[in-house]
Parts: sequence; structure tokens; C-alpha cells
Amino acid sequence: MRPEELLTPTPSGVCCQTGGFHIDPTRPVDKAVITHGHSDHARPGHGAVLATQETLDLMRLRYGDNFAGSTQAAKPGETLTLGGAKVTLHPAGHVLGSAQVAVECNGLTIVASGDYKNAGDPTCAPFELVQSVAVFPERAHLVGAYSLGKAQRVIALIRKAGYERPIYLHGAMEKITSYYQQRGVDLGELRPVRGADKGELAGAIALCPPSSLQDVWTRRFPDPVPCFASGWMRVRARARQRGVELPLVISDHADWDDLTATIAATGASEIWVTHGQEDALVHWSTSRGLKARPLAIVGYGDEDESDGTTDGKTGETP
Repeated sequence: MRPEELLTPTPSGVCCQTGGFHIDPTRPVDKAVITHGHSDHARPGHGAVLATQETLDLMRLRYGDNFAGSTQAAKPGETLTLGGAKVTLHPAGHVLGSAQVAVECNGLTIVASGDYKNAGDPTCAPFELVQSVAVFPERAHLVGAYSLGKAQRVIALIRKAGYERPIYLHGAMEKITSYYQQRGVDLGELRPVRGADKGELAGAIALCPPSSLQDVWTRRFPDPVPCFASGWMRVRARARQRGVELPLVISDHADWDDLTATIAATGASEIWVTHGQEDALVHWSTSRGLKARPLAIVGYGDEDESDGTTDGKTGETP
């Protein structure tokens, strides 16, 4: 099933024909799933409405008791069957009762986020990341990440998200990651990919150098989901070029806003630029009356993609 076969844009909003419902429809429909109570998403006049209890209550307060023909409340995390589709609501962190709508059919899952925010808000449940591991429990998730710093940060983020199962490591990751643990960094249970059978790796998360994502080494994993953790994953063309199915936008460097904010905070009158798109930052600085120039040092940038590993030196075999 293709994504557009599960959710289809229509003049009335996004429609799930398989389930017989619309998500946040802009016109009255027979069945509607509503993400939250703001009037641009929650309108009266639908035949039936599914939403969180809070959203239903807020719609009732705004539009009166007869805002819909019938209503059904869904709890966060509860999976309901609508027609031929399964629907699960997950917290969106936007307003009280706000939810993302996960729609699943024939092994395909699409999450309609609605309005959401990541920032903390004491008035509503926090945004909940709908993790790919939960959506594809039978597939291994193979994450390309640089061995020093990025890999350990990714593991820590996975743990923070509540993942407690063992995480598997490519041989090139083992020494540095072990050193992090020796220095008191808690990364949970880690296991080498080496020696694990294919059944054990089903549904598992494994980390490897980015270059290994396109190596015969990946054949040991059952139907792997190729992932890559990098700030460059914000650029869709980069993800497509690498064949990345799940881009993870995680950068270990200051982004544009951080760079410009730091320059402003230091009060420096002269800026020397050493990395990345030098001309852009030089232009920004000079447009604000600062003296700036690029140093044009060759070799700065992301760590080498091979991450210090070459065929025959990683301790891994196909």
C-alpha cells in the first residue's frame, strides 16, 4: 500500500477512505477524527467525531451540546478500529487534549501530527514521539552515526525516549563507546552485532559507521530500516542520495541561529570563519557592521565518513 492510498488530500481535508473518516475536516463529513479544539481544526456539524475527551469537552463548550451527531472519546495510546484502518492517538503537546493521529493499515503507518510543540507546557501532556521501532517491530533499525560523540549521543537519546532493550554495536563502535561507559556515561545494555543471529536482530536497534550503511555487512539484518543521524539530514536531497529511509536530524554543531546569537552575545568586532558555508556567515556579519573574513582552511567539516574504519579493519565480516 502506498501512503496516498491510506491518506488522501481532499477539498474537505485529509481523508482515510479505508477507515471512512477525515482528519480535521474543514467541511461537515460523516466521520471526523479531530486532533485538537482550535477552530481551524475542530468544526461543528460532523456526523460523528472521534477525539480525546478533553477535545470533545472543549468543542462542547465552544459549540454547544449538539456540535456533532455522535462522539467517541479515545484515550492516548488506545488503538481503535475504524473501517479497515487502526487509529491511535498520541499526545501532541499543543493544547489540552491535543493529539497526533497514527493511522495503520496493511503494515503501513502514517502519523498526522496536527499542531504540536516540543517545548514544555504544564497545561497539557507533552509531545510524544511516535517511534519507528514501535511502528515496525519486525524490522531492524540500522543507525549510521560517527563513532566518536554522535553514536553515544544517539544511544543516550534512545534511552531517554524510553527504549530499554539491548542496543547493538558495529565492531568499530565498541572501543570508544566502552570508554564512554568507563568514564561514567550510562548507556544501558550494549551488545556487539558480531555473533548475533538474524532472529535476535529482528526489531533491534544497531549503530554503525555511516559508510557501513551501504556495505554487505547490512545483510545480516532482517529487512533493515536505514537511518542516519546528522544535521545534514535536514536536507532531503542528502537523505535520498544516501538511501536513508529514516533521517534523524541530530547535529553536534551550532546551527545558524546559534552561530549568529553567539556572535551577537560576544560583542566581537571581528569574526574569522573557519567551517561550513563561510560566505554566508561573513555576509551576515558584514551586513551588521562587523569585520569578517573566511579563513578557507581545507579539511574542516564532518568527520570522515569512514570514521576511521576501512574494509578488513573493523572486526566485522559480512
